[in-house]
Amino acid sequence: MPKILYTAFDIVPSPKGASTHILHNLRGLVNSQFDVHLITPNDGLLPTEDTIEGAKVTRISQDLTQNFLARAVHFGKSVMSHLALNQDYDVVHFRNIWDGFSITQNKNKFKYKTLFEVNGLPSIELKYHYPGLDSELLSKIKEQEIATLHLSDAILCPSHVTREYIASLGLDRKLVTVIPNGVSPSDFSPSPLSTRENRIPVLLYIGTLADWQGLDVLIKALPKILEQKQVKLQIVGRGRYRQRKMLAKQIRKLGLEEHVLIQPAVPHHEIPQLISNADICVAPLGLNDRNVTQGACPIKVLEYMAAGRPLLASNMP
Repeated sequence: MPKILYTAFDIVPSPKGASTHILHNLRGLVNSQFDVHLITPNDGLLPTEDTIEGAKVTRISQDLTQNFLARAVHFGKSVMSHLALNQDYDVVHFRNIWDGFSITQNKNKFKYKTLFEVNGLPSIELKYHYPGLDSELLSKIKEQEIATLHLSDAILCPSHVTREYIASLGLDRKLVTVIPNGVSPSDFSPSPLSTRENRIPVLLYIGTLADWQGLDVLIKALPKILEQKQVKLQIVGRGRYRQRKMLAKQIRKLGLEEHVLIQPAVPHHEIPQLISNADICVAPLGLNDRNVTQGACPIKVLEYMAAGRPLLASNMP
């Protein structure tokens, strides 16, 4: 049975789309008779050793007082320590450069093939989370991304736009396979709209509060909607303190406190019920380099459609 190490600098399970993607990958690999070992960071609440979808899981402890880059570097070093002690993997499947760069550099030494799953690249995405990052650091990160891509034996991505961006970095398109995100019909199926008499329609957004999501544009447009019809905007997702503060400030400035509800992220199994209670679902992705140049395949959009709800979304490539 081929043995695969799957690494991801993401908490699994969690409400994020990345976690959903990883869990479906695990299920597919295990069902295809691969022996899979997943390594992820620990949030301090989940067990260090676990089994998910038939795959062994090891969670790396992290010092949450450290900044993101310090934790990412620590994760990468921990993965390489594991590989040094376990040299029987046929394939190492990774999702980021924090461990991926070293993984690709050592593939001949440890005799495994490498698969780089590109869902997002930090040289593009980090500035939206950490606006204070300087351009020199981001340039160094991009150099490491390009090196990791060129050293990888195969590359996966969820969008044709992403494949074109990777090719623009000097990669042969033949090395890049596009596998779009999907949705489980057993979890998301169309449901009829409940009676709406004497009830204000609900616009629902599910996802992170990252700046690239375009929530500022959605909130800015809300007063124009309210001029014609009373609605309630429900935002469900996780975000950093800065992101929540900025949205709250915008909502107050526009006098929308009674019309916008921001709620914490929920476990993935609760999302179908949230969608079934909504009238219209929204994905107001911004026209920025993360969405237009790098590309994406938002799971939320697929889940909205699978649940049979009207979708209001940006016109993205």
